Amino acid sequence: MTAEPIIPTAAECYQALLTKDGTYEGRFIAAVKTTGIFCRPTCSARKPKPENVEFFATTKEALLRGYRPCKVCTPLAARDTAPEFIQTLLHQLSQQPAIKITDFDLREQGLEPATVRRWFQRQHGITFQAYQRLNRINLAFQKLQRGETVTATAFDSGFESLSGFQDSFKAVFGVAPTQGRQQQLINLTRLETPLGTMLACGTEQGICLLEFTDRRMLETELKDLTRRLNATIVQSDNPHFALLRTQLTEYFAGHRQQFSVPLHAPGTAFQQAVWQELGRIPYGTTRSYGQQAATLGRPSAVRAVATANGMNRIAILVPCHRVIGADGHLTGYAGGLWRKQWLLELEQKTAGTAR
Repeated sequence: MTAEPIIPTAAECYQALLTKDGTYEGRFIAAVKTTGIFCRPTCSARKPKPENVEFFATTKEALLRGYRPCKVCTPLAARDTAPEFIQTLLHQLSQQPAIKITDFDLREQGLEPATVRRWFQRQHGITFQAYQRLNRINLAFQKLQRGETVTATAFDSGFESLSGFQDSFKAVFGVAPTQGRQQQLINLTRLETPLGTMLACGTEQGICLLEFTDRRMLETELKDLTRRLNATIVQSDNPHFALLRTQLTEYFAGHRQQFSVPLHAPGTAFQQAVWQELGRIPYGTTRSYGQQAATLGRPSAVRAVATANGMNRIAILVPCHRVIGADGHLTGYAGGLWRKQWLLELEQKTAGTAR
């Protein structure tokens, strides 16, 4: 038998519901007794009194109890699914990275700038205009990497003056454009999953980080990446992000057991050996730290293996959640033991169904 999903206390859930705390996405569903609907923690609808709400771990539980999904926060939909008008804007930017779409341009397309701004703030943590600026800086960085001159890069990337380009470039990368050729770019994006918001980072080689945003060591991991790769992290698109989103969605739906997204995981030879072995643990199964050490031919290095597991920056794709304590208990997951349990239950259920 598998244990019931772990959710916070009712008091904690209610406080998160009042404050629309995004870190609780995926941890509970709020069902309102007086209206018969269930919502995400971040729903913007009017909040019920504490005695009129009950909390469930999953949408399935709420549906089985007779509740229907809220039309405001659409708890059954993937949160990172972009509406059609956003997809149109993103397509424009992908086709013309140097373009500047102003509030006037948005209104000309029948869009309300405030609506667009809210979507980008919610999904990316920045405004639409800031997103465009980073998009242009990203374009400029790539041009410099290809050997184009600073002056040509500045004007081809949509900047109106050379000084403005130099100031913007230095603000993002910390160096002048002439020194930018020595740096690598790490792209960063946000992903919404059934277990909450994740940050993904990617280079040309592949995905180099995938972590839940409430991971305590996240800032340290990001700094370590920039040091190891001599790179700057910029919130921008990456060729591998589309495939990552697709395969993660399939995984959480129980339709994918292996990932083909390219990975880029800098580390020591021992760390990389541990991470590669994690990828060999079959879907729907678990190993103890001792078994993992023995498989690596280092049976006495259990603690070192556990430490290397904890240094894994690419959650789920490199499945450190499949390693458990020798006594069968769940231990040591940076994303939280409740997430580890959820992932293992998903995989065991899916693997059992497949068999």
